Amino acid sequence: QVQLVESGGGLVQPGGSLTLSCASSGRIFSSHVMHWFRQAPGKEREFVAAIRWGTGKTYYADSVKGRFTVSRVNAENTMYLQMGTLEFEDTGVYYCQRANGLEFTPGVYRVWGQGTQVSVSS
Repeated sequence: QVQLVESGGGLVQPGGSLTLSCASSGRIFSSHVMHWFRQAPGKEREFVAAIRWGTGKTYYADSVKGRFTVSRVNAENTMYLQMGTLEFEDTGVYYCQRANGLEFTPGVYRVWGQGTQVSVSS
C-alpha cells in the first residue's frame, strides 16, 4: 500500500506564502492524477488542486486559482503546493491523494493521511 505523507504546513500571516510537500512511498505513474484537498475547521473537506503526473496539466479550485501552484518532481515521486497571498480562509488541514483519474470528490477516497496544518493568522 502506497503511503502519502504531507508536510510543510505552519503558521503564516495573511498575504504570506507557504509550500507544502506530498511525498509518496511508492512510484507514481504517468497515468495517475495527484490531488490536494483541505479541510477547514467545521467545514467539509474540499478539493484544492490537482496535477496529471504524466503531462503536468493542472487543475484548481476557483478559490485558489491565481494564488496557488501545484507542481511535481517525477523522479522524487513528490508533489508540491506553492501557496501565495494566503487568506484567513485558507486555514485548514491539507491532504494529498492519488487517483487513477480526476477525482475531485473527497468522498471517493477511503483512506486519508494525517495531513499538514496550515494556519493563516495575524
